[in-house]
Amino acid sequence: MTSPTKAEGSGPSIALDPELETNAEAAKSGKLEGRSPGQLMWQRFKRDRTGMFCAGVVIFYFVIALLAPVIAAVYGKDPYTLYGQDSTYADSPVLDDFGLPLGYFGGVSADHWFGVEPQYGRDLFTMLLYGMRTSLFMALGVTTLMMITGVIVGLVGGYLGGKTDYWLGRLTDFFLSFPQQLFFIAFMPVVTAFFVDPREETPTYFRALAILIVLWLLGWMGMSRLVRSTVLSLREREFVEAAKVSGASPWRIVRKEILPNVVTPILVQTTYQLPSTILSIAFLSFAGVGFVEPTPDWGRLFAAGAKYAEQDPAFMFFPGVALVIFVLCFNLLGDSVRDAFDPKSGR
Repeated sequence: MTSPTKAEGSGPSIALDPELETNAEAAKSGKLEGRSPGQLMWQRFKRDRTGMFCAGVVIFYFVIALLAPVIAAVYGKDPYTLYGQDSTYADSPVLDDFGLPLGYFGGVSADHWFGVEPQYGRDLFTMLLYGMRTSLFMALGVTTLMMITGVIVGLVGGYLGGKTDYWLGRLTDFFLSFPQQLFFIAFMPVVTAFFVDPREETPTYFRALAILIVLWLLGWMGMSRLVRSTVLSLREREFVEAAKVSGASPWRIVRKEILPNVVTPILVQTTYQLPSTILSIAFLSFAGVGFVEPTPDWGRLFAAGAKYAEQDPAFMFFPGVALVIFVLCFNLLGDSVRDAFDPKSGR
């Protein structure tokens, strides 16, 4: 009969986990070294092929968005020129007499890789590049503000407790009471009307600032609730009590003892929040209260595609596929990050 000790140390059981196998080899060679939680997380993440692939796709999107002006310059087109109406391009028409793209699948050709926009003839490839640039970096800024605000409010309320936690909780409940989608549509014109004469055209930078403020004010509560609940469970733990007994200040306890233990849920929540923010920005532009002509934006491309759906359904194909791939990969990346931080996930 095999003893429990021998069964636990048998070869097959160790080979099931690459980390155990690596540690066993290091122990035999006498070079066993400790690893930080970040190093262990990175090792688990590297073994997740889906996570690595999705991380590569997400990085590719951001690089393409960052280099949009360079790519457009090499490509020789821009998202603002009306190639179907500018007389300069009369010798190479892209639209027929009815304003529909010439050729197949929305006018796809060697000159216009993704086709052109009906009625105007703008190049869809460069519109998508600049639309991704607008949406991704707007969403990155909004998500960063939401995460910082939520983390601060959650840390303060969860650690201090008492009346501070009560009033911060009521503030969170107040913002949660707003129906977000409807409030986005109703509040955006109000924000712009306060600072811009309705008879004048609203500058693009101001629209971007208004979108950032509205989404930020109505988006930080989920992170705050998550961080608060985590801090409430941590502040009574032995290592926090030991830090208090040793005379550490509240700021040092929060910074050194509590904050490192809430990094995991913060990172995971961020990977889920960013694609959701992109969809919210696209929704605002689709509803007509976000970015408008001629600013390229993912949501505006969908709004134009819906308008041209009967005439040219191909116009929505490339923006739709690009958005689905990005959101899917970012969500899968969030799952991989969560599993990498959780050694009990079994992945």
